[in-house]
Amino acid sequence: MAVPIPYEILRLAWWLLLGLVLIGFAVMDGFDLGVAILLPFVARGDVERRVVINSIGPVWDGNQVWLILGGGAAFAAFPPLYAAAFSGFYIPLLLVLAALILRPVGFDFRNKVASPVWRLGWDVALFLGGLVPTLVFGVAIGNLLLGVPFRLSEELRPIYTGGALFDLLTPFPLLVGLVSLAMLVMHGAAYLGLKTEGAVERRSRLAVYGGAAAVIVLFSLAGWLVATAIDGYAVVAAPPHDAPSNPLTKEVVLRAGAWLENYRIHPWMIAGPALGYAGSLAAAGFTVLGRRGLAFLGSAAAVFGIVSTAGLSLFPFLLPSRDVPSDSLTLWDASSSQLTLFIMLVATVVVLPIVASYTVFVYRTLRGKVTAGHIERHGQSMY
Repeated sequence: MAVPIPYEILRLAWWLLLGLVLIGFAVMDGFDLGVAILLPFVARGDVERRVVINSIGPVWDGNQVWLILGGGAAFAAFPPLYAAAFSGFYIPLLLVLAALILRPVGFDFRNKVASPVWRLGWDVALFLGGLVPTLVFGVAIGNLLLGVPFRLSEELRPIYTGGALFDLLTPFPLLVGLVSLAMLVMHGAAYLGLKTEGAVERRSRLAVYGGAAAVIVLFSLAGWLVATAIDGYAVVAAPPHDAPSNPLTKEVVLRAGAWLENYRIHPWMIAGPALGYAGSLAAAGFTVLGRRGLAFLGSAAAVFGIVSTAGLSLFPFLLPSRDVPSDSLTLWDASSSQLTLFIMLVATVVVLPIVASYTVFVYRTLRGKVTAGHIERHGQSMY
């Protein structure tokens, strides 16, 4: 079957789609992860905690679908990436899965028993269900920038050579994990400003300020380390971009400052980190002005910019190899066939607008604030 779209264009399109899905997860599921992290800090007493929980209760499960879409897109479009990442990061991903399982259980079981001890236990579970994935995903991005300890066999089978979970928790990945934490705390606090009032809203305002300040400082520190202390990866020889996928046919070297090379070649990419800074400042500034809708859009823009900065810096790498740099996976040599990418693209063009329309409908229907009075009037039907 003749495919009307060139192979290299399809590869680039699926890199963009995978990036947009992951950004969608960070923006859409990010605010409810941030709200869960903030639960012990912005809510005092059971009624306020229920207000916070019910602000995300109707939408969190739909938001989490973006993560499933990301895994599915990686599996279908870049199978070697899926195989290497899901085997190499097996323990961290199990940890994330365990934390995410706490969320539906916590939402559904918390209100079943009136005991303060019972509810406190589920509050802790919801807090961990937000904190652990936030940190682990940030640590994973940090390890991508350092390179992942794996190599490929002659049969293209990925062989992970890393050690235990704690081997991934080195200083730079932990710093990137803190960037992720500050970013989603800011985003969750901005969302609470839209959905709550009174004391909870006032405390969330302070969390926006603190989160935005921490994002700017930590993001700057991470960028400085990438520019001055961390060697990046650069492809120095490779087949044409429309050649059959084979990661073993290129040559990659480590080079100081290589992760910044894309910004020199393509200056428009500066828009990624610039949006991260501008969005954080906008979130804090509009919160000062009481424009909480614009503050939330600012925090969403900051999340978009920061996550896209990681992808733009890594381009064209999907999974750099610390052991054998030339075994690194790129979008040009780790994709599915041209026909597979084309068929999936057609299906995505049909389905994605339906999903987006439904998402807009849900959020429009559920707009408005969650109040203590509403909780007290409809207690049994609420989380």
